[in-house]
Amino acid sequence: MTYIIGMISQKGGVGKSTLARMMAREFIAGGMSAKIADLDTQQQTCTNWAGRRAEGGVAPEVQVQSFASVKTALEEAPRFDALILDGKPNASEQTAEVARASDLVVIPTGQTVDDLHPGVVLAHSLRKKGIAPQKVAFAMFKTTGSDRENAAARQYIIDAGYSVLDGEVPVSTAYGSASDIGKAITETSFRTLNERASKLAQSVIDKMAELGERQVA
Repeated sequence: MTYIIGMISQKGGVGKSTLARMMAREFIAGGMSAKIADLDTQQQTCTNWAGRRAEGGVAPEVQVQSFASVKTALEEAPRFDALILDGKPNASEQTAEVARASDLVVIPTGQTVDDLHPGVVLAHSLRKKGIAPQKVAFAMFKTTGSDRENAAARQYIIDAGYSVLDGEVPVSTAYGSASDIGKAITETSFRTLNERASKLAQSVIDKMAELGERQVA
């Protein structure tokens, strides 16, 4: 069985591709085979990152390939334990295709209403298209470290009818520096930052397991 995770967002710059790269790296480091399907053919953020990773000789190797369609990307699924679909930013028909094909849909968001509201609108639009809200989860990115703000943001999402993954990725230049040399955000030079990102990655894996158990039941 291949786990398919869809990374989507209503707007750019919220951490969608960063999350895709982290999850691929964590799956591979954990002994699974994984691949990122980069569906944003204009930006190719993950594809370019993989090139930097290969040039820098960073291990483990992470396979990334650019695809023009979700259908073509899904043809790769049987070859891997996990296929991560990194969709284009902004709600589109492709976004709905990614959501329908995925076992889990992850929407990264910041703490402010400017970030939270578009993400919730996107989740609602998927719900109207038949996507079960149980398989949609939000990931907290670019957090400020304020417990009060973090709690308020999480409650905003819960009140909208969706789950929020454990863990969070705070604002830090170290994450950007890691990405610049082809590393994931669990591979920075700072143990604490890696642990915070790893907690989020583990929450994604736990959510996948939870959804799998529900399907079996």
